[in-house]
Amino acid sequence: MPAPVPRQREIPAVESGAAAATAAATAPAATATATAPQASLTLLVIEDDPAGGLTVPEILDADGHRIRLRSARNLTEAARLLTPDVHCVLLDLDLVLPGEADALAALRQVLRIAPRHAVLVLTAEAEADRGAEAVRAGAQDYLFRDELDGRLLSRAIRYAVERKRADTAQYKLAESKLRAQENARLERGLLPTPLLEGSDLRFAARYRPGRSRALLGGDFYDAVRTPDGTVHAMIGDVCGHGPDEAALGVELRIAWRALTLAGLCGDDLLATLQEVLEVERPCEEIFATLCTVDIAPDGRRAGLCLAGHPAPLISRPGRPARLLPYENSGPALGLLPRARWPRRQVDLGGTWSLMLYTDGLIEGRIGEGRERLGQDGMIEMINRHLDRGLSGEGLLEASVTEARRLNGGELTDDVAVVLLSRAAG
Repeated sequence: MPAPVPRQREIPAVESGAAAATAAATAPAATATATAPQASLTLLVIEDDPAGGLTVPEILDADGHRIRLRSARNLTEAARLLTPDVHCVLLDLDLVLPGEADALAALRQVLRIAPRHAVLVLTAEAEADRGAEAVRAGAQDYLFRDELDGRLLSRAIRYAVERKRADTAQYKLAESKLRAQENARLERGLLPTPLLEGSDLRFAARYRPGRSRALLGGDFYDAVRTPDGTVHAMIGDVCGHGPDEAALGVELRIAWRALTLAGLCGDDLLATLQEVLEVERPCEEIFATLCTVDIAPDGRRAGLCLAGHPAPLISRPGRPARLLPYENSGPALGLLPRARWPRRQVDLGGTWSLMLYTDGLIEGRIGEGRERLGQDGMIEMINRHLDRGLSGEGLLEASVTEARRLNGGELTDDVAVVLLSRAAG
């Protein structure tokens, strides 16, 4: 059925080559997309006109741009004319699909083939409820045939396009929030829970991923107690900061826990972890550093293995904190095939604190210059906090906070710090 709009200068609704050439000479090209209408708009009219000769007058939008018009007599033709430069669809609700009892079947089909386009529907004034139902089904607005004129149609098209843009933006925002919540639940479930039941060691940890709004980064840590009373702890760092590196860090941590509980230790454990890394990494350039310690059941001795990782820091009462020996350490995992990682025995004493950390803590800058905190700066910082009587969670929190302050803001690399402490009884 033709839309009764005031007849000014008539232009064929279905754009032919001649009509397109005339339009190009009299109006700017339609450069807008379905979600960013900046210049002239294009309207696709889908109407039930048996004669097929629908013509409509020239319509101008609020900015004075000519609204380009196309018409289709059925949905097959509409799908062909629904090119990316179409901004809005005007559907006559009297269009009936063969074999369909649903009065809004045509609208639902239009919404399916044009999910990113604004949709207006045309109905009779006596069927306002039908128009409202069409809006509930997904149309942006409805218009009455008997009250339609050029100015009203122009405003309706602009409103529908802008409303569609707002609806799309709102949908994407909700989708993004949902995805972020799902990722957060997933990442939170992958964070380690130390298994130290029965041990007299105290455990504390701090973790800050370098990626914005992430809970996991490429750094990873864990601690477990095996049935013989030995406490095993480790900390590691996968090179890189993206989600792939975070996923690989989780895989290595879980593999470490399983291998440790199965009885592997030292060089045998690291060699197996390297095999896991080589299979799971996305490219051959990816490597991981690792530090493992296994503390004897009496708490006075430990075995230390370093795979390209900074040496732990040990502090004892009445003595300044210092690094454990790191000579003869092995390479990072994934760098050298058939590498070896010597296990060094370390005397801990009766009362001590052992801090394992990743290089994100020591590679932050100091002030405006290019100087880094480094291991020497970290040792001085830890000793100051120890002199203030800090320990456990308080010591780690103060250390990470000071590293951020010295850096002048958030640290760009992932940071993981683990503290194991023992008080002789």
